[in-house]
Amino acid sequence: MDYTIREIRKQEYPLLDNFLYEAIYIPEGVEPPPKAIITSPELQVYVERFGESKDDWGFVAEVDGEIVGAVWVRIMNDYGHIDDETPSLAISLYKEYRGLGIGTAMMKEILSLLKSHGYSRVSLSVQKGNYAAKLYQKVGFEIVRENEEEYIMAYCL
Repeated sequence: MDYTIREIRKQEYPLLDNFLYEAIYIPEGVEPPPKAIITSPELQVYVERFGESKDDWGFVAEVDGEIVGAVWVRIMNDYGHIDDETPSLAISLYKEYRGLGIGTAMMKEILSLLKSHGYSRVSLSVQKGNYAAKLYQKVGFEIVRENEEEYIMAYCL
């Protein structure tokens, strides 16, 4: 499948709401939460006023002119927070575009950008049951902390 990865444009920032919802891990057989869940404060930290901080960076993946995925980082006090110098990463793709290498390619783009801007690492959180945890490890993320439900992972740039 042909796809393009490029920096997200300001007018596309509202799409991050959709990708934030897509990023929610829903175990097999569990009813998806209502879309309004993304308005909760613990999820709004990922998207609220995105682009206003010098540490807000993002890419989108396009297939046939349609945006099908996004990866973005910002320094925020989220589930994957390590410290105030380490950006936290969020990534998601629409279901029908998963497993095609697009997510890995988006990750590599954002990691390269962060390294070029002098960041020393990036973090994320992932539910232990989420298949993406293996993807992150394959890319080079390592588990730095964990709790009952999730891993906190970091990638040294």
